[in-house]
Amino acid sequence: MTAQINDTLKQDSAPFYIPTGNEDRVFKAAQERNLPVLLKGPTGCGKTRFIEHMAVQLGVDLITVACHEDLTAADLVGRHLLQGGDTTWVDGPLTRAVRTGAICYLDEVVEARQDTTVVIHPLTDHRRELHIDRLDKVVHAPPGFGLVVSYNPGYQSVMKDLKDSTRQRMVCIELDFPPSATEQEIVVHETGVGERDAATLVRLGHAIRTLEGTGLREIASTRTLVAAAHLRTAGLTLREATMAAIVGPLSDDPSTTAALSEMMSAYVDG
Repeated sequence: MTAQINDTLKQDSAPFYIPTGNEDRVFKAAQERNLPVLLKGPTGCGKTRFIEHMAVQLGVDLITVACHEDLTAADLVGRHLLQGGDTTWVDGPLTRAVRTGAICYLDEVVEARQDTTVVIHPLTDHRRELHIDRLDKVVHAPPGFGLVVSYNPGYQSVMKDLKDSTRQRMVCIELDFPPSATEQEIVVHETGVGERDAATLVRLGHAIRTLEGTGLREIASTRTLVAAAHLRTAGLTLREATMAAIVGPLSDDPSTTAALSEMMSAYVDG
């Protein structure tokens, strides 16, 4: 199958996550009432970490699918495969989640082909059922099953957006980059970097996010700040770490990279 799938089992402790609003309360209420959830937010702001945290908090298994343009409905639902000379049906990740009462998280769902949204529609209303056409079978979702999809509204084009008919079936939780103090705490916790370096990285990240007219498709996310902090704790200077993890990945345009490097110099000493 072409789907990129990650099965996250129940753990003793939840992945580190600091709520910045009421997102945890909204998610728990939606899960309790069997309502599907739409996560909106920029790349690298913590959408996946949030879902991992909530799944463990609720004691529910999590199956994550990284959606892409070649992802088909069959990749999600399942297909017949040859095994040992026999044809055997193999459940896809969505079907496994429905059968077992897990949360199925479709990351960046609009990247998938449009036939995938047709498959999930019956799971997002009162029916809560999955149609497996190739088996001529309907699987009803048990309590505990949850459907969560995410996307980055600032990155999607007109041709790749989530249809209104799909959006209106879901409870929306909008996430953004955390406040500076919270983001600094995250960077320190995730990497063990010093408070001073973490504060510098967060200030630089915020400055890049507020730039105008740069043509950047993405901005410095919390994920990139964590990556830079990891490089710093591995022995690189803060300037080396920042250039490799923040400035370099943001643009291939020499003038833009030069401008970002100049900005970096105003925040990073060495």
